[in-house]
Amino acid sequence: MAEMIAPALAGTKEIAPLENPVFISDLHLAPEHDKTLMQFFRFMKTQVPYYSELVILGDLFDFWLGDDTISSAESVVKALAYASSIGKRVLIAQGNRDVMLGRDFAAACGATLLAPEVAVKCIGKTILLSHGDEWCTKDEEYQKFRAMTRDPQWQLSALSLPVEKRIELARQARAQSETTKGSKSAAIMDVVDVDVYKAAKAHNADIVIHGHTHKPASHELADIERWVIPDWDLDSGEGKDHWGYIRTVNGQRLQIIM
Repeated sequence: MAEMIAPALAGTKEIAPLENPVFISDLHLAPEHDKTLMQFFRFMKTQVPYYSELVILGDLFDFWLGDDTISSAESVVKALAYASSIGKRVLIAQGNRDVMLGRDFAAACGATLLAPEVAVKCIGKTILLSHGDEWCTKDEEYQKFRAMTRDPQWQLSALSLPVEKRIELARQARAQSETTKGSKSAAIMDVVDVDVYKAAKAHNADIVIHGHTHKPASHELADIERWVIPDWDLDSGEGKDHWGYIRTVNGQRLQIIM
């Protein structure tokens, strides 16, 4: 029996240049989010074939209990595996909601699992890819939680628990998160530009693309560009349905589509 690799250690830091990618994140797919799920399947069928690479920068799922529960996401896996089978490179990063995604899930999708921060060549520049939550450094409480859930030993201990126990822990974490969010300002939960800038410089990157904040936009940070991918939500029932992605245009620039 192969030794279990903690998801935190399973991602690769080196990938070949991107030729014509589309970037998505924060879909928060779950069985109860049926409209968002259907939009994902439409996107996979009608949009992804026009691109060379599909890059998913975290929170593909609303929660992920471990790769041993992969049967619960069979339709999503099949859609990603089909994209891979027709020659699309599928690259997946873990988010804060699906930090336990591992090698088995990536293999089932024919995908490559990414490390938390990966620099890659694209549109003639170096782009730093990340979910982005590591840069929400003003939220000290969240950073402690993030460090715990990305600790390899913590992950292996969690994965050794019965699925029912993991579900219970996930529900408790979600309830606590929703409670604490109400007492935090938007600024506290956003990324800190200086930390994004430092990370970009450490990777010799010209551009940063991330998700997590649900604030799609492009920003100028001195000589660095910061692009935020749109989140997806078609199930809120509040008339605020939205989804989107970032793509390249003519191999020269980035564009947000919403």
